[in-house]
Amino acid sequence: MSTDTGSRRALVTGASSGIGAATVRLLTQRGWSVIAVARRAERLEKLREETGCEVVVADVTSDADVNALAEFVASSGDISALVNNAGGAVGMDWVDQADAEDWARMYEVNVLGVQRVTKALLPSLRRASAQLGVADIVTISSTAAFLSYEGGAGYTAAKAAVHSMLVGLRLELSGEPLRVVEIAPGMVKTEEFTLNRFGGDAARTEALYEGVEHPLVAEDVADVVRYALESPPHVNLDLIQMKPVAQAMQHKLHRGPLKPKL
Repeated sequence: MSTDTGSRRALVTGASSGIGAATVRLLTQRGWSVIAVARRAERLEKLREETGCEVVVADVTSDADVNALAEFVASSGDISALVNNAGGAVGMDWVDQADAEDWARMYEVNVLGVQRVTKALLPSLRRASAQLGVADIVTISSTAAFLSYEGGAGYTAAKAAVHSMLVGLRLELSGEPLRVVEIAPGMVKTEEFTLNRFGGDAARTEALYEGVEHPLVAEDVADVVRYALESPPHVNLDLIQMKPVAQAMQHKLHRGPLKPKL
């Protein structure tokens, strides 16, 4: 594989904000050619002006949009890296109070969206791997895939399904020069994820992070994406769980200064 990142092209979903936008910024700075994909055209246009990336307005829950995205890639040049970042959580209702439509929305974007985009772009990734010696499917899941908690069962169920899908995909692609990487962040403070989950309640959102010393930020996750993509071709980072030091587990979050017990 060429070590020249300029010969590599990545596609990032959910690129209009947060981890997706940070990943687009970092990869373009590193010399990658990047296609930024999201639903919000205005935000994508600003990102294009800032970074020089290509943009495609598409919803990963739409078959028509994803098919059009695959056609754009096929006609404009293959990608060697797919970053499945689009996703999200809806609400914090307990199982006996949850709206099944909210759970369906989370499954649609977090699970079926990843499957839909991966399936559509796999032919392109295979062609690129034949030329470069490797191609990558990187998916942003969550530590929620591995531990459920009260009020989060719908989201954790969706992320657990993503993890299971990626394990199966890695097995199915055995023998091909295709790396399947899962990055599972814990607490990440971004401008929209928690705010959207809490229905726009800014006070509740700020309270979640209050007193937490250095929660992860989008740029931290983007740097791990970059590291996975730029690792030597024979190295596959199957699963990376990352959390701020203050978060030992979802239910074990330290608020206040971090200091040694001397």
